[in-house]
Amino acid sequence: MNLYVLDTDILTLYQTGDDVVLGHVREQSWSGLAVSVISVEEQLGGWYTRLRRTKKREELAKVYQYLTDTIQSLARFHVLSFSVGAIRRYEELRTKRLNVSKNDLRIAAIVLEVGGRLATRNVRDFARIPGLDIEDWSK
Repeated sequence: MNLYVLDTDILTLYQTGDDVVLGHVREQSWSGLAVSVISVEEQLGGWYTRLRRTKKREELAKVYQYLTDTIQSLARFHVLSFSVGAIRRYEELRTKRLNVSKNDLRIAAIVLEVGGRLATRNVRDFARIPGLDIEDWSK
């Protein structure tokens, strides 16, 4: 069984009810699905930023509801940490100058460390990473 690690884009599409992504998720067992702590950080960080900027009561309540929904959605997944081994892989990938964002390299390093397959729609960038097993879940 492959461990599919959803990148942040695919996770967001899942959370917003994208039919194609939901179909891929339904084909897997929950024990075969995971997200990286980097994706968790990206999502929660985005909501924290919106909370700090929101002034109106109704908007604040709406953003807190989005944050609540995000936390409940994330709780369904096994979250993979950025371990020392993954950090080493990330540092090695950085030296290769692959023209991939830092967080995408971090996600890739985690996937490589656990021997998983990355579910993504960002095939163009992730295909630059040697040895990374990727699958486009946007199709």
